[in-house]
Amino acid sequence: MRCPFCGHDETQVKDSRPSDDGMTIRRRRFCPACTQRFTTIERVQLRELTVVKTDGRRVPFDRDKLVRSIRVAIRKRPVSEERLERIVNGIVRQLEASGDSDVPSKSIGEAVMAALREVDEVAYVRFASVYRDFREAKDFEAFLGGLGGEDAVPPLADPKP
Repeated sequence: MRCPFCGHDETQVKDSRPSDDGMTIRRRRFCPACTQRFTTIERVQLRELTVVKTDGRRVPFDRDKLVRSIRVAIRKRPVSEERLERIVNGIVRQLEASGDSDVPSKSIGEAVMAALREVDEVAYVRFASVYRDFREAKDFEAFLGGLGGEDAVPPLADPKP
């Protein structure tokens, strides 16, 4: 592993620990050239995934982009970092297990929505509002009405008398 501080090719592992979910390994490393310490995280990758966008473009799957988009949805919500990691790991495993290395962006969005719905409904609605491109209050109203049950949101009042 190359040192991120000085670029030295040989670094030493000082400590390794599995994560709580057992899907990653955290390694503390030391560079003998510059004496800096840093952490790396290893995770299993079953296959290289390519995201097929709605316009047909193909881009490499970016786990960090997935984390960022979920983090925006759960901002100021009672969802821990550990829970966020479990959500992301579950989605990535689901995508890798699909058997296809080409994954439609729609599949990723739907997987995120399903996971967020289980965790926090506010985060679910936040993500859905961006993913489904809500433009007006009636878009939210229709979506929230679809959540159904006793908790369905009453219709918004029309501001015009």
